[in-house]
Amino acid sequence: MLRTLIQSATIISMDDRIGELRDSDVLVENGRIAEVRPNIDLGSGAAETETEIVDGRGRIVIPGLINAHMHTWQTALRGYAANWTLLEYFRRMHAGLATLFGPDDIYIATLVGALNQINCGATTLVDWCHNNPTPDHTDAAVRGLLESGIRAAFFHGSPKPEPKPGEPHFSEVPHPRREVERLLAGPLADRNGLVTLGLAILGPHYSTLEVSMHDFRLARELGLIASMHQGGGPAKTQGGWEKLIEADLVGPDVNIVHGNDLPDDLLQKLIDLGVTFSVTPENEMIQGHGFPITGRLLKRGVRPTIGIDLESVLAGDLFSAARVALSMQRALDNAESRKSQGTIPATTTIPAREALRWITTEGARMLGRENEIGSLTPGKLADLVVINADDLNLFPVHDPVSTVVMQTSLANIEAVMIGGVWKKRDGKLLVDGLAQKKELLAQSGQRLVQDIERQGHAARLRPTDNKND
Repeated sequence: MLRTLIQSATIISMDDRIGELRDSDVLVENGRIAEVRPNIDLGSGAAETETEIVDGRGRIVIPGLINAHMHTWQTALRGYAANWTLLEYFRRMHAGLATLFGPDDIYIATLVGALNQINCGATTLVDWCHNNPTPDHTDAAVRGLLESGIRAAFFHGSPKPEPKPGEPHFSEVPHPRREVERLLAGPLADRNGLVTLGLAILGPHYSTLEVSMHDFRLARELGLIASMHQGGGPAKTQGGWEKLIEADLVGPDVNIVHGNDLPDDLLQKLIDLGVTFSVTPENEMIQGHGFPITGRLLKRGVRPTIGIDLESVLAGDLFSAARVALSMQRALDNAESRKSQGTIPATTTIPAREALRWITTEGARMLGRENEIGSLTPGKLADLVVINADDLNLFPVHDPVSTVVMQTSLANIEAVMIGGVWKKRDGKLLVDGLAQKKELLAQSGQRLVQDIERQGHAARLRPTDNKND
């Protein structure tokens, strides 16, 4: 039996029964949390068991973070889309750059993107992969996730290029059953494995009603989460959600990403049916989706999950994303109070602990894995993060939760464990050949940018039609 004992740390369990503990221990056995309490005694059997003792003094231990939404295939294009609006993104990414990706580009982007998530403290990644025109592209993405060692939900999507003559628009194309069944029979057969399957479908905002009905039924039949973007221009199907609800296809197995323009009455119906919501606050504000719906959800008694969305636009750090969501909603609440009451609220409308829930326990609930991940609870998988609270930017610690949410950055992530296995120690990823992987990523990104810019240059030089001729 393999055991790890982290001693004398500050522990933020995110389990209300355990709470926060100072000068306490976490015992990990065979990949799971065994005990969380002060002064854990290994007992007389310690001599017969290999046990690693970790000095946790000056450290804060938290559950592994859960990134609820990211298009990891765009890692090689970091920052390239930073100045694009959502409309530019649709045209220049989906109808442009995405069409140039080969399987090797998908593989290296997914691998390095997942490694960076571990580096930033995320132990679970929802990889929303919607650039997979062939099974080879899909397999490359899955291979990258598996090789990274991150816990992941691979949400299988579909590409969105401009149709060629004679081809249907992507909104008219049902999700490919055969490909989903192939994955369930092959690399993602284990529903409890390190990497599991979900569906990244178009949904009523981006597909015809016929396609939506097909895709929702497919996910329900196969017992998979159906996740979809909601927002960004007019909906493809008016009244689509109401028809899906009438067909009894909307429930806790449905996940909506963004949702900024959902009307209040429909939002309440979806909440009542148990739908989960993934907010990507920074990107939503940058690209023009609208204000994140964080506060609208909280007022209705539910919490959001938080995702990064696009590293082609912004950083992949979940602590930053949670802070953006928290700060934005506090600002909206403060402004509303000034308008209605003539003054700011007497106390903050959202405590810092809420934001930590969004990137831990709520992510687990969205994935239907709240009994396995999301908190430091005995019996759950040992996914955890060790933060060096002696670092200059964190010391001294008065309120551990506030320190984690409001001040922690990548620089403070000392160690990351997934399933009882260390993936990062002493501030460094435990991965072989990282320099070579970075070089492959750079080569991929450079080629993609050069190819798309060469195409753009060729298009500018191409003669245009003269309607007066």
